[in-house]
Amino acid sequence: MAAPQDVHVRICNQEIIKFDLEVKALIQDIRDCSGPLSALTELNTKVKEKFQQLRHRIQELEQLAKEQDKESEKQLLLQEVENHKRQMLSNQTSWRKANLTCKIAIDNLEKAELLQGGDPLRQRKTTKESLAQTSSTITESLMGISRMMSQQVQQSEEAMQTLVNSSRTILDANEEFKSMSGTIQLGRKLITKYNRRELTDKLLIFLALALFLATVLYIVKKRLFPFL
Repeated sequence: MAAPQDVHVRICNQEIIKFDLEVKALIQDIRDCSGPLSALTELNTKVKEKFQQLRHRIQELEQLAKEQDKESEKQLLLQEVENHKRQMLSNQTSWRKANLTCKIAIDNLEKAELLQGGDPLRQRKTTKESLAQTSSTITESLMGISRMMSQQVQQSEEAMQTLVNSSRTILDANEEFKSMSGTIQLGRKLITKYNRRELTDKLLIFLALALFLATVLYIVKKRLFPFL
């Protein structure tokens, strides 16, 4: 059965991954946003909340790492914390770039509407051109998410292998315990048998001594009192 601390670490890691993916999805929404500014402001508010939750979970994982008894597990968790921090910094950079791209697109759209009298057809054309300019950025973001998920799968495989090795060690220890238990039971039986043999030997010695004394008394009686 997994220790409560290990369960807490696993849950904390899962929530970090969830918040990270939610941040990436919101950043993608910002890239796709074509206005108005109120919509962009609302998306940025959500991103700030997710970053705050993500930062809190990373700090919690760091504290759990410092509380580990084994130095190897402590260093492994601290390395994961550093990876999460670097990923969060990367998300913040992407967030700033997405905001810049979105604001430029909104400004261009507003200028186009002013110059062209807000023609709906031209407005849709301008929006499509603005979205096309960010397609390469979107592709890079999706590739980053794919790489991150691949890393998480690899970490899960390593954790599973560690669990299998731990289970094997426990089974070996259990077999050794059973062997020791059998040896202890055999020793107990031998000690019991020895105690019984010791009691029997004492009884035989007592009977032999009694027989010897009886024989001596009989001989003495015959020599001293033959008429009896």
